[in-house]
Amino acid sequence: MLVVIGSFRFPPGQHGAARDAMAKVIAASRAEAGCMAYAFAEDVIEPGLYRVSELWENQAALDAHFATPHMDVWRAEREALGMTDREIASHELRETR
Repeated sequence: MLVVIGSFRFPPGQHGAARDAMAKVIAASRAEAGCMAYAFAEDVIEPGLYRVSELWENQAALDAHFATPHMDVWRAEREALGMTDREIASHELRETR
């Protein structure tokens, strides 16, 4: 399994439009084969800072995710909305406790 975690920011004034765009990519991603979890959450203390958490069955599923049309749309939308400070990393999960 792969765990994807990270964060990104949207500037003030873009939060509403960003939430709409995020809701679309979340729904589409959750419907993908191999997606076990996919979520963005706004930080309670820092408005505009969003935390990413994803769980994928394997690298092939994550690679397929990156190649979907909805990810192309999300890339364009997040750029247009001024996303900054994007830091995302994937980690292979070998054991769950």
